[in-house]
Amino acid sequence: MYDELTKNDIRRLEEEIEHRKLVVRKEAIEAVKEARAQGDLSENFEYYAAKRHKNQNESRIRYLEKMIKTAKIIEDDSSEDEVGPDNTVTVYFIDDDEEETFKLVTAVRGDSLNNLITIDSPLGKALLKKKVGDKVYVKVNERSGYDVIIKKIEKTKDEGKEGIRGF
Repeated sequence: MYDELTKNDIRRLEEEIEHRKLVVRKEAIEAVKEARAQGDLSENFEYYAAKRHKNQNESRIRYLEKMIKTAKIIEDDSSEDEVGPDNTVTVYFIDDDEEETFKLVTAVRGDSLNNLITIDSPLGKALLKKKVGDKVYVKVNERSGYDVIIKKIEKTKDEGKEGIRGF
C-alpha cells in the first residue's frame, strides 16, 4: 500500500479506527455472545452473521492501520492562486461548452458521483498546481484527452463533511 494522504485524512482514519475499536467492536462481541447463547451453533444463522460482522470490523481496523502506517503524507495547502488538494475548482470543458465544479481530494475520499475528484485521476493530476485562466490538457490515455480552462479556485477549509469510504 502506498497512499498519499493529508493530515486531515490521517485524522479521519484514526477517528474511524477509534470508533470501530470502542463502539463497533463492543457491539459485535456482544452480538456474538447473544447468538452463541441461543444453543446449537450448527444451524444458528445469527451466530455466523455476528461472527462475520465482527471479523469484517477487525479486518477494516487492520486495513486502516496499515494504510496510516504506509501512507505518504502530503501537504494540503497550496499557494493562494493555484489548485491544490481540498480546493474546489470550477472548470470549463471546451468541447462540451459546459462548466462543472469539483473538489480535489485524496484517493480515500474520492467520490465522483458527489464531484469529489481524486488528485490521482487524470483530471486531478492535470489541475494540480495550475492557476485561474490556465488552459489545461487532461490526458485520459495515450491516444485521447481533452482541454479545460480553470475558471475559479476556492480555498475550502476542510470541515470533514465528506467521510472516508467505509465509515
